[in-house]
Amino acid sequence: PSTAAMPSFFEKLTTRVRAVDSLLCVGLDPHKSELQEDSAEGAFKFCERLVAATKDVAAAYKPNAAFFEAYGAPGAEALERVLKLIPADIPIVLDAKRGDIGSTSEAYARSAFETLGCDSVTVSPYLGGDACEPFLRDPAKGVWILCKTSNPGSADLQTLEVAPGKPLYVHVAKLCCETWAKEHRNAGLVVGATDIEALRRVRAELPQVWFLSPGIGAQGGDLAAALEAGLSSDGLGMLLPISRGISKAADPAAAAESFREAINAGRKAKVAAPGAAPAALSLTSEGIGAALRASWAAGAAAARLLGRT
Repeated sequence: PSTAAMPSFFEKLTTRVRAVDSLLCVGLDPHKSELQEDSAEGAFKFCERLVAATKDVAAAYKPNAAFFEAYGAPGAEALERVLKLIPADIPIVLDAKRGDIGSTSEAYARSAFETLGCDSVTVSPYLGGDACEPFLRDPAKGVWILCKTSNPGSADLQTLEVAPGKPLYVHVAKLCCETWAKEHRNAGLVVGATDIEALRRVRAELPQVWFLSPGIGAQGGDLAAALEAGLSSDGLGMLLPISRGISKAADPAAAAESFREAINAGRKAKVAAPGAAPAALSLTSEGIGAALRASWAAGAAAARLLGRT
């Protein structure tokens, strides 16, 4: 079919979200400390296990390119094999955080979308609109622009004020979605779940834009507060990547389902009472935290038994 006849990335994502009633994005991050074998094949098997365990509840998958690139050419091949495991109706977010001068960005875009066949990719806006344009060119592909990231060092630059009361991340959000991506509306924003104020501010500026919001699970983000601040009014608009919270669980399938249920509880609360205080979901957040701690403890115990730690 022609590109014009194809659904946009966010149409594909919304279709999948509704089909499985999930905003859970399963991160495929094969840290070598979690692999049974420190090799490209070990990384593949790690991801193969996760995809098999979570494909019924995943709204999307987010493979992190760095963990594969670390193994050189065999790692690149392993990533291609992992991508082929993912059912065609599940969107793929290639977490590569690309961004360079125009001609180099064109090569990066070709790599992500044509060579690897991914549906979307994370992109840095630091070089400006001409560096992002090659990624935004195809309306069937999505681009997740780094806006307010989940790491502590994000405040070094992203919260600097570009005008009184206007942090850089708000400027980036509006510039990207209202100017750079205005033709195809195929940009989303990476807004970490660890910064509730940023989620709230960007959502107020851009009510319908999709967020990719890492930080729940191992990074300690407050799920209930993040959902209240970041969801769009219809209970959509937010994709929540979880990596170690699932991969380190004794039962990854059960952990993924627990996250899906907890996220859905927050969605229901948001739709039922827009603007309600997140305290109404505190038990859900505490319950998830306790489940994660138990899962990690069980995973660590199992690893010790296998002689892997």
